Amino acid sequence: MAKRRNFAQILLKNGLVSQEQLEEAQNLANKTGDKLANCLIRMDYVTAANVMKAMAEEHGVRYVKLSTTEIPPTVLELMPETLAREYVVMPLDERDGELTIVTSDPEDFATIDKLTFMLNRRIEIALAPRDTILEAINRCYGQAIGESADAMLQEFTDTAIDFTETVEESVIPGDEVVDESSAPIVRLTQLIITEAVQLRASDIHIEPFEDRIRVRYRIDGVLVERDSPPRRLLGALLSRIKILSKLDIAERRRTQDGRIKVTVGEKELDLRVSIIPTNHGQSVVMRILDKDNIKIGLRQLGFAEDDFNLFNTLIRRPNGIILVTGPTGSGKTTSLYAALNALNTPDRKIITAEDPVEYYLAGINQVEIKHQIGLDFASVIRSMLRQAPNIILVGEMRDLETAQMGIQASLTGHLVFSTLHTNDAPSAVTRLADMGVPSYLIASSVIAIMAQRLVRTICKKCRAPFSPGQSVIESAGFPPAMLEDAKFMRGRGCSACGMKGYRGRMGIYELMKMSSKIRELTFAEAPTAQIRQAAISEGMKTLYYDGLYKVTKGITTIEEVMRVAKMSEDD
Repeated sequence: MAKRRNFAQILLKNGLVSQEQLEEAQNLANKTGDKLANCLIRMDYVTAANVMKAMAEEHGVRYVKLSTTEIPPTVLELMPETLAREYVVMPLDERDGELTIVTSDPEDFATIDKLTFMLNRRIEIALAPRDTILEAINRCYGQAIGESADAMLQEFTDTAIDFTETVEESVIPGDEVVDESSAPIVRLTQLIITEAVQLRASDIHIEPFEDRIRVRYRIDGVLVERDSPPRRLLGALLSRIKILSKLDIAERRRTQDGRIKVTVGEKELDLRVSIIPTNHGQSVVMRILDKDNIKIGLRQLGFAEDDFNLFNTLIRRPNGIILVTGPTGSGKTTSLYAALNALNTPDRKIITAEDPVEYYLAGINQVEIKHQIGLDFASVIRSMLRQAPNIILVGEMRDLETAQMGIQASLTGHLVFSTLHTNDAPSAVTRLADMGVPSYLIASSVIAIMAQRLVRTICKKCRAPFSPGQSVIESAGFPPAMLEDAKFMRGRGCSACGMKGYRGRMGIYELMKMSSKIRELTFAEAPTAQIRQAAISEGMKTLYYDGLYKVTKGITTIEEVMRVAKMSEDD
C-alpha cells in the first residue's frame, strides 16, 4: 500500500512552495510552537486556500469555496450560532442524518467528537480557510456577539440616558467577562476594542471635541473615522479605560501611560494606553500590540534579494553598530525584532534596553527604561556590559551619552542594534555628529545604516493588471531598465480590504553599508549629500528607488510610494 503524502509534500509536488521555503517555515514552526501550515501562510509563501486544498487532498475530503456557497436556512438551524463561533466551524449540508461541517483543521478530532455528541448526528468534514469560515458565520448568522459598536452608539445617541452617574460602581476591575448583563459603557469599550482588532487596526484614537467624541482606527497606517459617541459619554469612557489600565481616575491634568491585557477571540493582546489633557478633555490613544506581528522572519520584511543577502550578512558580524532610521510607525521595531529572532540561539546572549518594552521575546533579556527612578539608557547599557552579552539592542539613541555608551559597547566586541530618527540613511551620520559624537568614532564603529518606510500593499483578492499613463510613468522617474518586465497592479476594492484596494503593509528600504570610501567621508565630516552620492555610486538603492521596484512587481502603487517617500535629485 502506497504511503499517503502529507500536505507539505503535495504543495512541493505542485510547485507551490520550494524545499528551502518549507525548511524555513519548519524552523519558524519549531521556534514558535505554531503549526507548519500557519507558518507557511504567515510567511506569505502560499495562500490559505492552497494549503487547505492540499490538506483536503491529503485527507481525502472536500475543499469548499464558502464565499460562493449558499447554505440553506434548514441546515443553519441544525447548528446553533454559539457552537459555530466557539469551534469556528460551519454547517454545509445534511443528508440521511449525516451533517457535513466545514473546518480549517482536519486533525482536530476532539472537536469533531464533541460536535457529534452535542448535535447527536454523524459528522463528515470539509475544509476551508479559517478566515473564510469566520466570514461565512458573520454572513449567515449575523454580526458577532449579537451586537456591534455601531448599534450601541446608535442606542446611546437615540436615548438621553446619562451613563456617567453610575460608572464608578459599574467599571469594576479588569478580567471580568463582558456579557449582556455588564454595564453599557463596559460593553461599549469592549466592542470598540474588539472591532478595532477585527479590522486589523494598530491604534485606537479617542479624541474629545466641543460637541462630540471622535473615534478613529489606524488601519494599515491610515486613520479611518468610526461613528462618534455622544459627548456626554466621555467621562464614563475615560473612567473605564483608566480602570482597565490601572491608572488614576481622578487625575485629569497630567499625562498618564498604562497597559491593558485583553482577549479578543483566541488572541491575547496588549494595549499600550497614552492619555493626554487637551482643551476639550482628555485624549486617549491605545496602541494594539499583537505578538503574531513580530513572529516574522527576515524574508517577510520585504527586502529585495541583494538587500536581504547584505542585511543577513551584516547582522552576523561579531561587533559594530547597525542603525535603523525612520519616523515613528515606520516598522523599525519589527525589523530589529526580526533580526534578533534570526540571531536568537542558545549560544548567544541578547539583552535589550527599551522605552517601553512593546513585545516580550522568548529567550531574550529585556530591560524597560524607567526615568523616574534613574534607570535610563546610559545606566542600563553600562550595567549590560557586566552581563557579558553578545548582542545589545538600544531602543533609541536619544542623546550624546546614550550614543557614546552604544559606541563603546561596539568597540569592546559587541554587536549593537539601535534606532535613530532621521529621514534617510546617510543623514544618520550627520545626526550622530550633531549630537556631539566624534567623527572618528562614527567611522570606526558604525557598520551599516538602514532607513525604512511602510507602504500599503495591494489587496491580493481584488488585484488586477493596470496600465498607468505615460505622463505618470515619466513624472515618477522609472528607470528604463525597470520598465522592461514591469507588472503594474491596483486593487479594485472588495469586502476583504474594505473597498480600499489595499490590505497589509510592507517595508521599503535604503541600506547603506559603511564602505572604506564612506568611512573616509565620515572621518572628514563631509556633507550628507556627498555621502549619499558616494553610497549610491557603490550600489545603494534609495527608499524611492526601492518603492518604484515594488511598484513594477505589482506589490504596491505609485501613489503609495509617493505618500511616504519623495524623489530626490539622486534618484
